[in-house]
Amino acid sequence: MLQVDPIAEARRNWEAHGWTAAAPAMAVVTSIMRVQQLLLARVEAALRPHGLTFARYEVLMLLSFSRRGSLPLGKIGERLQVHPASVTNAVDRLEAQRLVRRQRHPTDRRAVLAVLTPRGRSVAAAATIDVNELFEALPLVDPDRLFEQLRGVREAAGDFGASDAPGTRLPCDERT
Repeated sequence: MLQVDPIAEARRNWEAHGWTAAAPAMAVVTSIMRVQQLLLARVEAALRPHGLTFARYEVLMLLSFSRRGSLPLGKIGERLQVHPASVTNAVDRLEAQRLVRRQRHPTDRRAVLAVLTPRGRSVAAAATIDVNELFEALPLVDPDRLFEQLRGVREAAGDFGASDAPGTRLPCDERT
């Protein structure tokens, strides 16, 4: 464990070198990136006993939230905001674990569905218990307030459309 907060020290250095206006924002960005690393390490540790990574867990949960337990691979990439190759890799590994299976879309011959298996649903449920316990034990500031603040940053950066009002539901149906 470090004795000094390196991000606070970096902020002092930015300010000392004339970047006073940018120093607070740089400290926030660096802090967010570091917190992401810390949280990801904890989540990955909670998922490891289930044979999952966070990326694969996200796919399982997205499928479990869908009405039919299936979605086109392209839709998975859109919803998770990841490259198609990342979806293919995650689905390949989940398929090897028999947690999902691929199936041709019944009405769109170009599309392939990832379909959650009963075993996949069971593993997702068990992993979710461990992930939820992890987050219950984390000392967070008000998570709702922090989420809304970060959501504002994402919206301003064009991460999603302004028409996506808070609380608007994104249907998890393979038809969408």
